[in-house]
Order: sequence, then C-alpha cells, then structure tokens
Amino acid sequence: MRRLWLTLVAAWLLSGCGDPTDPSATSCTGLSDNKMVWVPGGRFMMGDDPRYGEEGPPRNVTVKGFWIDAHEVTNAQFAAFVTATGYRTMAERDPPRPPGAPPEMLMPGSAVFNAPSDADPRWWRWVAGAQWRHPSGRQESIAGHDRAPVVQIAWQDAEAYSKWAGKQLPSEAQWEYAARGGAPAPPEPVDAQGMPQANYYQGVFPVKNLGRDGYIGRAPVGCFKPNAFGLYDMIGNVWEWTSASGSRADASEPVNVIKGGSYLCAANYCARYRPAARQFQERGLGTDHIGFRLVDGQRAGPEG
Repeated sequence: MRRLWLTLVAAWLLSGCGDPTDPSATSCTGLSDNKMVWVPGGRFMMGDDPRYGEEGPPRNVTVKGFWIDAHEVTNAQFAAFVTATGYRTMAERDPPRPPGAPPEMLMPGSAVFNAPSDADPRWWRWVAGAQWRHPSGRQESIAGHDRAPVVQIAWQDAEAYSKWAGKQLPSEAQWEYAARGGAPAPPEPVDAQGMPQANYYQGVFPVKNLGRDGYIGRAPVGCFKPNAFGLYDMIGNVWEWTSASGSRADASEPVNVIKGGSYLCAANYCARYRPAARQFQERGLGTDHIGFRLVDGQRAGPEG
C-alpha cells in the first residue's frame, strides 16, 4: 500500500483532478437475494499459456465441491454488516502520513480510476472521502444502488465481512474453477451477434468506452446471463478478492490475488476479463473496481 500511496502522492504533485467513473443507469435492477450455488468438485487445467507471465504455466488442479455466492456482495449486504457491527473500512480510517503528502492525502480516502489526458496523465488518483458509500468520492452516493457490487473494499474489509457472515474468501483455485463453468476455456464474452455478455470496456481504452454492454461503470449484480454453474459476473464488472497471497516486486506490504477483471478491462489493453487472469493487489487498499464474493466451506453439499 505504501508504494502505491507514494505513487499517488507523486501524481498529485504533478497534476490536478479528473472525472470519476460513475455507474450507468439501465433497465436492469439486479438481484436482491443472498443465494449460494453448489459447484461440484472436479479436476481442471488452471492457468493459461501465459498471455501475461503471472498466468502460467497451466497445471492440473483438483477442487472439492463447494458453495459460492451466486453474485458479488452488494452494497445492501455490506450495509447490513456495517449496521450490525459498526465496522469502519480501511478507506474510512486515517491513512499513512508519508513526508510531503498534500493535506487531502492525510485524510481518509482511497484510489479512484482516472482516464489519463494531456491535462491529467494519471491513471489513478487519491480522492479524500472515497469509500464504499462514495466509491469515486463524496459527489457519488450508493443511494439507489443497493444491488450494485460493493467496492472500495480492502482485503481486510472482505475478511471482516466473511467472518461476520460465517463464510470465507475463495481460494484462487476455487474461484477460477467456478469462473470456467466446466469449460476448459470460455469463449470471448459475446453472443452470436457480437454483443457483449459481460460488463467490460468496449472501445479504445482509456480514450472512449462505447458502453455497448449497457454500462460505463459498475452494473447491478446479475444483469448478464449466468455461466454453466449458475454464477453471475464471474467475468467483468468488478475484480474480486481471493484468499491467495501473491508476490509483487514493487509492493511494500503483503498482496493478495484478485480475479475476474472489471468494467475497465478492454480487449485493446489488457483483456483480463478471463478466468485465468490474475493481478496482485495490496491488501490495505481498495479501489472503485474491486469487490468480492464468498464461499461456505462449512455447509454440507446437496448430497448431504
């Protein structure tokens, strides 16, 4: 977190603010249930011939059956947790105090995506007041977006929620196996007419998002068809935390693996809206495109 923090400080010193990415409004209202789906165990090829080095090499992995949330944890679900416990997320707490930081970066806040431009070349900026209730800053509210995936969630926040719910973050193998839906390599998420079947970035990233999937930002959960296991938004919408730790040379604090890509993943840039894709995120820092879902390792399978 400190490394990214210092990067954000440096970026602030070089340039000003940009426009946040806000959720779009469509006719889809999303799912309101807390349904979990049983994923039967099996053996699969995890990873991929590395499109990016961290994705390979492919290896055979066996996974036991498990229950997993049908969709990402929503704003409404996370709000219930906060109401019950009084929990304050990492973004709501006082941040580190690096030397030379501007006053607003000494206030609680978080990282928000910024489409770079000549006037503002940053990809990410620190926004005071950005947190799960205000994902891109105080000007954005989750009011009326109960069924959107909760974001600005650090790994510690997801862990706290999981303990309260009596569940766990999925392992990376569980997550990837579930995302593949029984297929060795799911096809590009488009239908026969070429229309997007997941919430990702269409157009030339980061210049213009055409929004052909109906969204410029986060979509309510369940607005796209489920995969073969009955799971929604395993690809795109928001990245999801796993329990898997990772390694990143420039990280100055522990990192964990995030999976699935987000509404910011584009074919012309990274195409990480694939089951094998993975990134390493500092545990202490959420963003406006990282959320989570949980598994239940204590609940018996449908066969008993």
